[in-house]
Amino acid sequence: MKSMLALTVLFLSCELAVAADARLVLPDMRFLEAKASEVVSVTLDAPLLGLAARFLDDSKPEDAAAKQLVAGLKGVYVRSFKFDTDFAYPKADVEALRKQLLAPGWQPLVEVRSLKAQTHTDIYISMEGGRANGLVIIASEPRELTIVNIVGSIDLQKLHRLEGRFGVPDLQLQDKR
Repeated sequence: MKSMLALTVLFLSCELAVAADARLVLPDMRFLEAKASEVVSVTLDAPLLGLAARFLDDSKPEDAAAKQLVAGLKGVYVRSFKFDTDFAYPKADVEALRKQLLAPGWQPLVEVRSLKAQTHTDIYISMEGGRANGLVIIASEPRELTIVNIVGSIDLQKLHRLEGRFGVPDLQLQDKR
């Protein structure tokens, strides 16, 4: 009975933590590093983002826009793993992440599924007071798992300017004809 209560409290506190600042509670994925052939881990909180933004050149329009966008962020968290074998990561951990996105405030933006290729990609946004305050991308493939969590005030029209910077992958949010 006590363990059930403890699990319930833990579950609710995780949901509240996610809802409060749009940051996912990531499972401990260190064990995956030993299995992975390639690992990317980015953890940038507000002070580190501010430090990185200082290296952007205000005289370049793209850098200035990226700097403005970064100013509203509280964190960028990326975990990406590539494997030499199929599904070397626990699918249960990925589903636990997706369940966090069922919390109030989260809304799905994009959902892509391929049964044949066994790929599953979700993009969710967290809204508070009519403003975006978080974005999550979870992309799972047989030999690759990527999780991106951007926390803070997000202008979706300017987000594409972070692509390829601060560990943010190419999100293809804007048509680049």
